[in-house]
Amino acid sequence: MTDEQMVAGCLKGDPIAQKALYQAHARKMMSICMRYAPDREQAQDILQDGFVKVFQKMDHFRGDGPLGGWIARTMVNTALDQIRRNKPFEHSLDLTEAEHLHATDSQAISALSTDELMDLIQALPPGYRTVFNLFAIEGYPHKEIGEMLGISENTSKSQFMKARAYLRKLLPKETANMYGH
Repeated sequence: MTDEQMVAGCLKGDPIAQKALYQAHARKMMSICMRYAPDREQAQDILQDGFVKVFQKMDHFRGDGPLGGWIARTMVNTALDQIRRNKPFEHSLDLTEAEHLHATDSQAISALSTDELMDLIQALPPGYRTVFNLFAIEGYPHKEIGEMLGISENTSKSQFMKARAYLRKLLPKETANMYGH
């Protein structure tokens, strides 16, 4: 079934098209949910809620980009909704400046496998993990992250800086030593 056929079927409420859409995209979407959730169970909840939104809002898909990208954006927004409800930023400090990634951080992180990196990201506290994902992985600017999460741009920068420091501490010793950490 093509994306166009799945979309058309989902718009009609066809369970066969819905199942095909889910099966075509669930695995990739689960990896997105895992980046934002503290554990697999909550990631599965986000995935389920996200697909409910996808099916309910299929009429919002304009077809001007890939269907998978639209579904991924829905999953990120669903994860952010859950994070906002849990308010991980309530005790954040608002710093005026934040450092940018150092080359050694990027080298140390790129030496890790995807699974190792996912485990490290999963270990971050929720506020750090959310900002890290949105900035370093999704590519959003701090100003937009602040707007999405209802925090200031500087709080976003602060959370990212703290996430980097936290990740640096979590890096496997041999990787950290390789780069002078």
